[in-house]
Amino acid sequence: MTDTPAPPAPSDALRFAFGTLTVLPVRLTRWDREAARGGMLCAPLAGLVVGLCAAALGAALLLLGGGPLLAAVATAAVPAVLTRGLHLDGLADTADGLGSGKPAEEALRIMKQSDIGPFGVVTLLFALLAQVAALDALYADGWARGAVAAVVAATVARGALTLASRAGVPAARPEGLGAAVAGAVPVRAALLCAGAVAAGCAAAGAAFGAYGALHAGLAALLGLGLGEALLRHCRRRFGGVTGDVFGALAESAGLTALVALSLG
Repeated sequence: MTDTPAPPAPSDALRFAFGTLTVLPVRLTRWDREAARGGMLCAPLAGLVVGLCAAALGAALLLLGGGPLLAAVATAAVPAVLTRGLHLDGLADTADGLGSGKPAEEALRIMKQSDIGPFGVVTLLFALLAQVAALDALYADGWARGAVAAVVAATVARGALTLASRAGVPAARPEGLGAAVAGAVPVRAALLCAGAVAAGCAAAGAAFGAYGALHAGLAALLGLGLGEALLRHCRRRFGGVTGDVFGALAESAGLTALVALSLG
């Protein structure tokens, strides 16, 4: 008779989320499917913390007279630092894999290489430029708008990871973070988490009135929707998800929400 793993404590789920998605000094206590399920449901909380750190630095620089552009650059830099650039690296590798036009096995091999190809470089460059440009426009309207946008974008980015971890989404490789979390989250729980992310973003936007709440909520939904579209494309091309695909989903969803917030 095989022993069934005990359900993870809330601390185990949080440790999994922060230990895998950030560089914060959190020690992983469990690495199993139960912990992965709880951890990916807590992914938006990791995003919230990353977003608050980014918002704090950007707002402080703006209030100290640094200007919107400096605040925007700092805000974009913080998530990269707090993730060791893993999500950005995943975005670049996924762009190389998709851009190669190769069959799934060959594309996955390209993504696993340590160097970054031309598709990855171009995608990374424009993604970072778009982040800074959107944040610059938001900070130009005041520190609060830039700060709220930073929090919304980071939370939406990790919310996309929860959706990508739902049951029915296979791993493209038998190893790595993608294999550890693929299919770990029940569909209903993933959808409820996505709804909570959108509602939380709308609540943050409510600081600017009813239109602000609607704007932020729609931005969150657009980000999650873009992440879902990219996920479906990657499943068709690669046969499933990988750690790199998760990074690409996070960056794409967060950037979409950020751009949406900068418009209107």
